[in-house]
Amino acid sequence: MLRLKNLTKTYKTGDKALTNIGLEVPSGQVLALIGPSGAGKSTLIRCINRLVEPTGGEVWLDDLELTKLGSAGLRKARRSMGMIFQEYALVERLTVMENVLSGRLGYVGFWRSFLRRYPQSDVDEAFRLLDRVGLLHMADKRADELSGGQRQRVGICRALIQNPKLLLVDEPTASLDPKTSRQIMRLITELCRERGLAAIINIHDVALAQMFVPRVVGLRSGEIVYDGPPTGLSPDKLTEIYGEEDWEATIEAAEDDDEIEAAE
Repeated sequence: MLRLKNLTKTYKTGDKALTNIGLEVPSGQVLALIGPSGAGKSTLIRCINRLVEPTGGEVWLDDLELTKLGSAGLRKARRSMGMIFQEYALVERLTVMENVLSGRLGYVGFWRSFLRRYPQSDVDEAFRLLDRVGLLHMADKRADELSGGQRQRVGICRALIQNPKLLLVDEPTASLDPKTSRQIMRLITELCRERGLAAIINIHDVALAQMFVPRVVGLRSGEIVYDGPPTGLSPDKLTEIYGEEDWEATIEAAEDDDEIEAAE
């Protein structure tokens, strides 16, 4: 289980990105994090694995307090937290297989990774993951030859080969077309179910969140203003999160997408 207690982030400028965030994410639960730009969604995800250092509060993963760890302990703890990035963060000149295996860097040590001498068990798992996401035939292709959706699938495999307890997913569909976005969200949620993984998905697209996740957390100005099922995102609640908009049209679009999803 992930637990956040009074998590706060204030930048040197005095700007407060997060204010006393309290949140629990049970094992196996997938949660969508929504809110306007600047609400603190990416900061929240990065404070969990301490890519951004919190100013105050606590982050617990099971019985381990991540906010108290030194550099060596944090490196070890990060093995349990897979990260999927908006811009993929692949090494363009490396092959698909090499990019996936880079997810094992926290386990194999510098020289084995530098020489690309991964254990056979890691290689076998990489092949299994690529087969699962439909990219087995592209294992030897360079990353710069892939489409956006294919790159994101490689990023998913790289995160999963860590064998994490928690997935932190930052805008996985921001650069993708609508159909590919649905495919990627479907894939992430299916893989989490298969593996019993908890996940926090930072996503701008409210309709996608409503389609694929059982729990939505809405942030506004660094504070939680909604935490509940997607069915609770009424026009009034969406206005509280984002401000004035024609939310009836958004809800209708989400319902239309549900019909498309059922037909695919």
